[in-house]
Amino acid sequence: MVELFRSLLRIVAGLLFMQHGAQKLFGWFGGNAVASWFAFPLGVAGLLEFFGGILILIGLFTRPVAFILAGQMAVAFWWRHYPNGVWPIQNGGEPAVLFCFIFLYLAVVGGGRYGVDGWRKRRR
Repeated sequence: MVELFRSLLRIVAGLLFMQHGAQKLFGWFGGNAVASWFAFPLGVAGLLEFFGGILILIGLFTRPVAFILAGQMAVAFWWRHYPNGVWPIQNGGEPAVLFCFIFLYLAVVGGGRYGVDGWRKRRR
């Protein structure tokens, strides 16, 4: 049962995170597309969010990708949210903090049995 819910957490987090990237890169879901995908910081953030979110969603390279995305969310909080107030509820940084800790968790425990990483491990 734990494996199922770990995979469910990974899938939902990946799907939600990918949508943030889709807003930045393609203007989907009510977002505004950036002029260049490689523009710093929004284009780079969009690339990490969209493609990293897809990798998390399918459970491929979960540990290293989750570690990178946790770092991205930590930077997002301290760089963009913290200057607007100390508390996440005050500065709008709750999603960044939650994603950071979800991705840290996945970096430590992996994506679970029900993902590409789990499938590859079982095949060996």
